[in-house]
Amino acid sequence: MTTTPATPAGDSGAHPRFAEALEELGLGALHAEIRRFPDATRTAAEAAAAIGCELSQICKSLVFAADSEPVLVLMDGASRVDVERLREELGAEKVTRAKPDVVRETTGYAIGGVPPFGHRTRTRVLADRALLDHDTVWAAAGTPHTVFPMDPKSLVAHAGGTLVDVREQTS
Repeated sequence: MTTTPATPAGDSGAHPRFAEALEELGLGALHAEIRRFPDATRTAAEAAAAIGCELSQICKSLVFAADSEPVLVLMDGASRVDVERLREELGAEKVTRAKPDVVRETTGYAIGGVPPFGHRTRTRVLADRALLDHDTVWAAAGTPHTVFPMDPKSLVAHAGGTLVDVREQTS
């Protein structure tokens, strides 16, 4: 899978809502860094292969339902969310993966293209600390065909995220 070169601002290939969010956040220069792929990269592994980065440098934006309230979790691409740890962190009775229609309704984006910020609604955001292990992470730019690079501290700050430890522990 190959990437096409970055394109000028206004024609980055990013979802229009996300492109607007970049402008509103004063991040318009990121348009030039957005990478568009000829094929969808719906999984973290596909995105990492297309970019040529480590799997853990992919920032997954995952939506969960905590007692029916949507919560966005930012997780490195090599890890999985420990739902029990997430439930404890949120103080919720029940946490499940959100259904695709809830993801779209909450964020304005389809699964596989959800960016860490620029959503339709204000949603609580938790970011797993493992993202900070990298100088740069890559996240979806609103479509399954586009990604952008950002240092993880800035990404978490722009997402309004709270740092937590919710990844599954390996034995």
